[in-house]
Amino acid sequence: MMSLSTHRPRILIADDEPLLRAELRQSLASLWPEAEMVAEAADGYEALRLARAMEPDVAFLDIRMPGLSGLEVARTFGARTHVVFVTAYQEHALAAFDEGAIDYVLKPTDPVRLVRAIERVRARLGTPPPDLARLMQQLSPKPAAPSWLQATVGNAIHFIDLSDVIYFCSEFKYTRVVTPQQAEAHIRTPLKDLASELEDAGFWQIHRGYVVAVKRIAAVSRDADGALWLSLRGHADKLPVSQRFQHRFKGM
Repeated sequence: MMSLSTHRPRILIADDEPLLRAELRQSLASLWPEAEMVAEAADGYEALRLARAMEPDVAFLDIRMPGLSGLEVARTFGARTHVVFVTAYQEHALAAFDEGAIDYVLKPTDPVRLVRAIERVRARLGTPPPDLARLMQQLSPKPAAPSWLQATVGNAIHFIDLSDVIYFCSEFKYTRVVTPQQAEAHIRTPLKDLASELEDAGFWQIHRGYVVAVKRIAAVSRDADGALWLSLRGHADKLPVSQRFQHRFKGM
């Protein structure tokens, strides 16, 4: 078995920009000549595959990559691989550095910063990598809302523009998507997941069974029993507002 003193640190680089990836590889070869470059990846899925195959000691991961982000790849490492994030976004870098568990390199590569990152990683190579679960939660950006949905209509698959959706309705194991053109389109995503995912895209949950596009609300009325109902632009349906969500319509 090779002793720790003679073991050459094995490095994985993952970045979707070829020039920046090459620049980082050359800088590491110059500043950390005893390390071995075992793999390079151009996207998150390739990084994950290579990390599993090569078991690197250190991974330099771009935070934003196609497929899987560097954050998502890092989650899979457990106690196997030390991580240095590579990012063009200062807010990500500062959060990672303040945590103290890992280091970062800003794009374009700053040799002084890279030397510091290498020194910190070298000092940690004799110990297991830290648990990055809490840090991953802090750094993970909220997923952007999709611009379109893939829904089942009868025996066909339809692609529905999110901007055309009037409301979503929970139905058994499915969620019904209602647009001016379609009333019987269904997706498998649970309504509670849609409510969280689409709130920043202009959708409100108004009931445990309904999520509505705010721009489609024409009026809010109160019936004789005191319940709130929404009237919609371009659709005859009226939707109930449960007590839990009535705060969205203060003044009614």
